[in-house]
Amino acid sequence: MTVERAVFAFAGCMVMLSVALTYFVHPNFVWLTVFVGANLLQFSFTGFCPAAMLFKKLGIKTERQCAA
Repeated sequence: MTVERAVFAFAGCMVMLSVALTYFVHPNFVWLTVFVGANLLQFSFTGFCPAAMLFKKLGIKTERQCAA
C-alpha cells in the first residue's frame, strides 16, 4: 500500500465514521465529513496532508518510491 492509497482509505473510514456519528449521536458531526472532503480537495492540489506525513513517518512508501 502506498501513502496516497492509505490517505484515501483513511479518508473513507473517517467519512463512514462521521456518517454513523451524525446518524446516531448528533447532526453536527456532518462537519467532520465536510472537513475530510475539504482536506482531500486541498491535498489533491497542494500535496500537503497531515495524515500523509504520518503515514510516511510510519514507513509507508509513496507511489514515486515504489515506481523507482
